[in-house]
Amino acid sequence: MIIAFEGGLWLLGSKNVVGCCVIMEKRNLTCVVAAGGSLDTANLLIRTKLPNRTLGTLFLALSFILLPGLFGCTGDPVDVVEPEATSTATPVPSPTYTSVPDPLPSPSPTGTPTSNPTSTPSATPTVPATGATSGEVRSDKERVTNASVSGSDLADLVSGNSAFAFDLYHALAENEGNLFYSPYSISVALAMTYAGARGETERQMADTMHYRLSQDKLHNALNGLDLELASRGKGGEGFQLNIAKAIWGQSGYQFAPEFLDVLALSYGAGMRPINFTEAPEESRKAINDWVAESTEDKMRDLIPEGGITDLTRLVLTNAIYFNAAWDRPFPKETTRNRTFHLLDGAAVQTPMMTQTTLFGYAQGKGYKAVDIPYKGGEMSMTVLIPDEGEFSIFEATLGTHSVSSILKDIRPEILDLTMPLFEFESQVGLKDALKAMGMPNAFSTSAADFSGMDGRTCTEDPACLRITDVFHKGFVSVDEEGTEASAATGVLMGPTSLPPQVVIDRPFIFLIRDIETGAILFVGRVVDPSV
Repeated sequence: MIIAFEGGLWLLGSKNVVGCCVIMEKRNLTCVVAAGGSLDTANLLIRTKLPNRTLGTLFLALSFILLPGLFGCTGDPVDVVEPEATSTATPVPSPTYTSVPDPLPSPSPTGTPTSNPTSTPSATPTVPATGATSGEVRSDKERVTNASVSGSDLADLVSGNSAFAFDLYHALAENEGNLFYSPYSISVALAMTYAGARGETERQMADTMHYRLSQDKLHNALNGLDLELASRGKGGEGFQLNIAKAIWGQSGYQFAPEFLDVLALSYGAGMRPINFTEAPEESRKAINDWVAESTEDKMRDLIPEGGITDLTRLVLTNAIYFNAAWDRPFPKETTRNRTFHLLDGAAVQTPMMTQTTLFGYAQGKGYKAVDIPYKGGEMSMTVLIPDEGEFSIFEATLGTHSVSSILKDIRPEILDLTMPLFEFESQVGLKDALKAMGMPNAFSTSAADFSGMDGRTCTEDPACLRITDVFHKGFVSVDEEGTEASAATGVLMGPTSLPPQVVIDRPFIFLIRDIETGAILFVGRVVDPSV
């Protein structure tokens, strides 16, 4: 996760980049909408606040909505041959930092490489013409719960997700204020959509999302990573990471059996029938209720009013809930108002917490980095604090290579650390950003090709499927006891005879990452923790 405050960036996760965010509250949501008709202009809304909280938490949800064109969409699905594509990738290395005494043992690595099992596709499925309460329509295949993923495939997946995380950061960083998002949530939701993409649409999505594996290997690797992340926090209290997925299809609509097979094998998901045509608003509320339930009621109204219409045919959702305590909580009695310096030279008073203990630490040209472990030692928050007056320069160079270099240099060191408490919510429309990043065809009424879902392409059939929007919403809260997504900025050093003093009193960037896999779950930027 990456969160950016006015003066710094925070990274959250372990060895793999799973998420990106700007400082928000405890929730993070993403939604993609596909439909026919004219495209709505995506918008970006960031709301921030900073109440005191006892435990930081992070929620994230991702949803995609696909709709046909202005004409009715009927007809039998067709078989589609999956294209093969291979590529190499340089993974983001995980730091050797092991500052948490007696950590819980890390999960054993995955086994030998294999692809998803292949078999005869299921019979052509039709979503029943019933309401949202009906049972799922799904492939007769069961999810692969012992997915074997090679080290090289996992490295390609994680490094690709990291590259997308920072590409998206730069696309969103043009907007002012705090930022919080989960690149992992967005990547998973779009990967489910990508399973039905073909031709130029497939190529553009692969390039933009940095999907460097062939279709079968990509979905198998995502399944393996999802199962690996699901094992986090099983060794004790103080840590919770839940990831949920749901697909909603128009009642009576026919989807290709091969598409449903991928959803079942790699994502454990079936198609939930729902009546977009006759009850779009009720459908929106039903999906938003699922998101709220999946995030313990922290994320509400992911899909805004009007986001679903009678032309909607498919919605793919992904929700993440993260709640973790610090390995060493900050003493509450040390928290007091201190000065935080904004990018424009102004200053605000905001609550800051302090403690002197063992952290991960690195210092280089133009920055300082602090790695703060969560309870259990499986995940951590990495805070990147650019030197005073150099935030814009540092931010402009942020990427897989620069972050990889920083993480390599992190070493255990006793620090006197002072950092702000913060909490805020962020909601973004990603359509314009994704189009600008290189995948316009997916949103095009004349060029989209998701024939892997229903056999139709927009070049030949106006009743085709295309993505109409992508919504992402997040919340992050950081306090003395823990966090879910966070951001920090500002570093000061004391005399060499005393523990180095790091005061995050200026804008920063942060990540939340998984230590074992190196996946970045969240990314954020904090420029003003007091808003």
